[in-house]
Amino acid sequence: MGCFQSKEEAAPGARPRGGKQEQEVAQIRKAVWKADQPLTAAELKRRRDEFWDTQPYYGGSKEIWDVLKAAVASEPALAKVLLEAAEVKVVRHDMSVSYDSRGFRYELPQFVLADPTNLLP
Repeated sequence: MGCFQSKEEAAPGARPRGGKQEQEVAQIRKAVWKADQPLTAAELKRRRDEFWDTQPYYGGSKEIWDVLKAAVASEPALAKVLLEAAEVKVVRHDMSVSYDSRGFRYELPQFVLADPTNLLP
């Protein structure tokens, strides 16, 4: 009603704020993956450079792509701060899928997020 004792009712089908799922998504972890064919460090660097050079042309904001690149290169705690400051919502723990404040979807491939477990020397 409006008095201090009344409670705000959640809309049908709405997820409660601060629930377990929201807290889980807030925890950022480095991805663990294995390449189909082992890569050398030079090949991996070339693929990453190519991705970051071309991805902004597929849509979204260049500023958000820059934040995502910095977040991927950072420790998880700093990555979380960078993403929160840019109003980027991370959907998956490994940052492979996220959305900006306008609702644009950003997808990052595994090779950008972490080194493969079978990286060649």
